Amino acid sequence: MHLRVTTAGESHGKGLIALVEGLPAGLPVRADDVDRELARRMQGYGRGARMKIERDRVEWLSGVRGGETLGSPVAMLVANRDWSNWEDVMAAEGTPGELRRRRVSRPRPGHADLAGVLKYDRLDARDILERASARETAARVAGGALARRLLDEFGIEIGSHVVSLGGIRADAPAELPSPLNAAADRSEVRTLDAAAHARIIARIDAAKQAGDTLGGEVEIVARGLPVGLGSHVSWDRKLDGRLAGALMSLPAVKAVEVGLGVEAARRPGSEVHDAVDAAPGMTPPAGEPRGGVRRRSNRAGGLEGGITTGEPLVLRVAMKPIATLMSPLPTVDLRTGTPANAQSERSDVTAVPALGVIAEAAVAIVLADAMLEKFGGDSLGEMRRNVAGYLDALGARWVARRASEAADARDAESG
Repeated sequence: MHLRVTTAGESHGKGLIALVEGLPAGLPVRADDVDRELARRMQGYGRGARMKIERDRVEWLSGVRGGETLGSPVAMLVANRDWSNWEDVMAAEGTPGELRRRRVSRPRPGHADLAGVLKYDRLDARDILERASARETAARVAGGALARRLLDEFGIEIGSHVVSLGGIRADAPAELPSPLNAAADRSEVRTLDAAAHARIIARIDAAKQAGDTLGGEVEIVARGLPVGLGSHVSWDRKLDGRLAGALMSLPAVKAVEVGLGVEAARRPGSEVHDAVDAAPGMTPPAGEPRGGVRRRSNRAGGLEGGITTGEPLVLRVAMKPIATLMSPLPTVDLRTGTPANAQSERSDVTAVPALGVIAEAAVAIVLADAMLEKFGGDSLGEMRRNVAGYLDALGARWVARRASEAADARDAESG
């Protein structure tokens, strides 16, 4: 089985659709599970006027009855409250002349505007930017909320925090708090460093005053994953590649790191790879998610050979500054071919705090898919039995191996 999340909709259209296929039947879900994540996505210091207009809420369209999934595709609608102000511009029918009141002919450097109009042979970059807008991620967060619900059933927690914004580093404690989001969400910029928090706020204020935008980095951590998700056997089954692909697909994301990431290329192997020990007691209990071993460190970030190790999954994502500037960069007017300043659309100074929430959703979708790939199950009950059987076998493997070796030794002595 696989989990697939697809989305539809434009930034200023009627709304956004999230379609989730592959969830097992019997998964308890509530609109509050989704709405909570949608609300987190809208928060963060440096957000623009759009966040004051929208009040994102999900409406079930299919696949849920009596608070449980049915095993069929789940469709959700996130309505755009701003549609009423754009209905004449974004109408599905009408002549082109009637719909050009907010035509975008001066593409923004760094956005999909110019490449999109050339690829799709459009005259108005609004035909591109409405879909390329980061507003689409509201639907992805909705789909990710259901993926997270499935992971919750197996004790898997996903959280994030900001590690830099506008060039200011935010130091995290050696041991991250758990649950991570409860601590990070207390900060308007979702950092765990109180001193950096104040400096980042000042940096955002200065950028806003200058008509500029800021990027940054977030760290995503998933705890409670069993060993064995993903695979080494084919390039498209490696979990690190699947995670990187999902995260690189997010608007404005330019780099993804796993564990030490780029730093691993600068160190000798003795300072990169994680030594392995037997778990305490040498006889791990049934249900041991790590197979009876543990790493002395987690520089690999919970992945080896494209497979989860049972250690926390640690990923970092870097986001460039938003392409819409209040002090626009030079561009070309598509109507005349002459030099012009880029169009200014309503935008944020920074969306880095929101990126963490969106990245959590992307990671949740990939991890839920990997869980379904390995354990399957048309119902949640069947999937639970499959997971329990696998974990019990992991926990018992060393006990069985030692019993077999002892029997072989006895046979050798008696022979």
